Order: sequence, then structure tokens, then C-alpha cells
Amino acid sequence: MLVVAEREQLPVQQAKAGEPEAWSVLFRRYQLPLYVYVFELARDEQTSLDIVQETFIAAVRHIGGLRDEAKFGGWLFGIAHQKCVQSWRQQNRAAALRDEIAESPPDFDDGPDHWLIRREQEAEFMSMLNELPVPQRSVLLLHFVEDFSLEQIAEITEAPLGTVKSRLHYAKRALRKILKDQEP
Repeated sequence: MLVVAEREQLPVQQAKAGEPEAWSVLFRRYQLPLYVYVFELARDEQTSLDIVQETFIAAVRHIGGLRDEAKFGGWLFGIAHQKCVQSWRQQNRAAALRDEIAESPPDFDDGPDHWLIRREQEAEFMSMLNELPVPQRSVLLLHFVEDFSLEQIAEITEAPLGTVKSRLHYAKRALRKILKDQEP
């Protein structure tokens, strides 16, 4: 799933002016990508839904502080990331990192055998991803799943660009090691 390109025309100015329809458009555009990102970090459906809701509430309250309207998506993901960090601080780590995988409807373009194979591969990948530390997993998800640039990830996670690059490097290296260790 790709996040909206920062150049896509969104009604951010209208949202700043308090227009409900603008917020409705922004909510529809970002609710699923935010949920997917948050779920991959929190690993709990209800917690993820709560964090997405809290993210939009915070966005409505603080939209006036957004300086560059073209960076709305990164700003919103940054709020979600901070809400995840707050959630981790409130919960014990074991409860926050469950090994559940969200159910998604089958893709009817493929037959059931293709769908089962893909689900199995997704489950294996998510299992490997769950072995990574949260900061590395977060960078991987933001970069490869949500298609954010490294600079945007640095803004979202409030980490220096060098740290983001390092986390991405070590995350890829760790995934390669996990794959190698699983070979027969």
C-alpha cells in the first residue's frame, strides 16, 4: 500500500479553516494507511483503532501548527508514531507486541490456492518482521510499505536522518540473517 504522494492536492487549507468536509476527505484518504502502519507496530486491533482516532483528534487540534501543507501526510504519520510511543510507555511490552496478523479479505482475482500461498508468505514475513526491534520495524514499514522517503521517516520518528539510515540498514541485515537461518 502506498501513501499519497506529497504533491497530491488535498484540502489541508480548508481543514485549517475548520471545514468538516475537508476533514472528511483527509480522514478517508489516510485512515487505512495509518491503521496499517499503527497495527504493524501495536499488533492489536483495538489499540490501533484507538491510536488512529487519537491521531485525527490531535491533528484537528494542532492543524494550525502545520507549517507546510504539502507535508500533511508525513505530519499525520508523525502524530501516529508519537501516539504509538505513548501507548508503549503505558502498556507492558509483551501486550503491545502480539503476534496476531490482521485478517484481510481474499483477492478474488486469484484462485484460492494463490490466496492461501500469499497469506502464508505474508504470515511468514510478518513473523520475521516481529523479530526485529520496534525502531527497525517502524523504519521498514514506513519506507517499504508506506513509501515514505528517509527524510520523511526522520521527521515522522523524530530521529536524525543518520539514525533512520542506520536502522534501515540493520533491519535489512537482520531480515537477511533470519532468512539465512531458516534455510534448510
